[in-house]
Amino acid sequence: MSTHASSHGTPPAARKIPPGAIRAYIASLTGTSLEYYDFAIYSVASALVFPKIFFPSGDEFVGLLLSFSTFAIGYLARPIGGIIFGRLGDRIGRKHVLVVTLLLIGIATVLIGVLPTYGTVGAVAPLILVLLRLAQGIGVGGEWGGAVLLSSEFGDPSRRGLWSSAAQIGPPAGNLLANGALAVLAATLSNDAFLSWGWRVAFLASALLVVFGLVIRLKLEETPVFKNIEAHGERPKAPIAEVIRTQPRGLAAAILSRLSPDILYSLFTVFVAVYATKELGMTTGTVLTAILIGSAFQLVLIPAAGALTDRFNRRLVYGIAAAATAVWIPVFFLTVQSRSVVVLTIGVVVGLALHAFMYGPQAAFITEQFPARLRYAGSSLAYTLAGVVGGAIAPLVFTALYQATASWVLIAVYLAVASVVTIVGLAIGRDPKTEEELALVKADEAG
Repeated sequence: MSTHASSHGTPPAARKIPPGAIRAYIASLTGTSLEYYDFAIYSVASALVFPKIFFPSGDEFVGLLLSFSTFAIGYLARPIGGIIFGRLGDRIGRKHVLVVTLLLIGIATVLIGVLPTYGTVGAVAPLILVLLRLAQGIGVGGEWGGAVLLSSEFGDPSRRGLWSSAAQIGPPAGNLLANGALAVLAATLSNDAFLSWGWRVAFLASALLVVFGLVIRLKLEETPVFKNIEAHGERPKAPIAEVIRTQPRGLAAAILSRLSPDILYSLFTVFVAVYATKELGMTTGTVLTAILIGSAFQLVLIPAAGALTDRFNRRLVYGIAAAATAVWIPVFFLTVQSRSVVVLTIGVVVGLALHAFMYGPQAAFITEQFPARLRYAGSSLAYTLAGVVGGAIAPLVFTALYQATASWVLIAVYLAVASVVTIVGLAIGRDPKTEEELALVKADEAG
């Protein structure tokens, strides 16, 4: 890997911002933030609320596993969304698909907020919860690829790390909003009130957020890259099949690169909430606050990391963060045994910072593995398939490993293996090739 970005003549700071880029960046950022708010409140609720009200069991561990299983279903459904919306994104355009995914996730989340509990309607409650979680996952599976392309295809291709980071800010921003809402509710309500109706407020509030995001997206134009592809009659007829047939190396590189950041994020935003409260005896409010602070730092670190990889080799920066992850996990678990709130908070902040330095450039790296005409399908397929073997099963694996051994050691080994796999993916991937995008943008401006 070279240690510098390829040069395009004009210094990055001197380049003009392309028309529509700022609006597209904001649309990508706000849309994914709102959708991941919906996804994040489910993640936290699956650890703290749902085992008690939707999966009652005499064994608390069994209830937790059942709840995490519905969490995993959201990830397992993502490839369905990636296939459906990835194909449509390369066939009919980015904008229309992103409106549909926003509505799909928003409606599902609001319905979860009014869903009766197991005590009211019995087994029907968890069944409907699974179906709504499925809808959430399908929506997120189609959302990510389009949101990345929305900002990156309006932006300067030689600064793709920065422009594509808009969609990457969505998860921590959504997580910040979700954990903030849940932390306030948990702090102001009694435990009984929070379990009875308080958690529903966070789900129902997403209705207002989705309306706001919808208004922004409906005002957008189609990206210049897609318009040029459409004008030249280069839209693929079967983009998913073509990606699998012609881009196997790029697909493998993109999938493998996702594993370490995906699993790491699940550790510090889902499992830590269980571990710190159940095993260390810390309060729910304390843990949520630590995650809140870590997510706040990510809002700055993610675009900074993306921009950094526009100056230095993207794969190198990404790979260093993956290697550092393998080192940090045992340090975190060793130090957090002190049960110190400060130590826990620092540990979570550092963990999410390492995630930021992988996740920030991740969107640019993944999209660079595919040609522009197959980029929505290829990126969506890679992103969602990686989620199945990464974030989908990670909370279940964490819980099972700890339950079987009463130790965090195997969890650290799990993260170390994921880091190695990610580094392998980076090694077989390709560096940026922006000439084709620059040509498409110039042709659009000339036309």
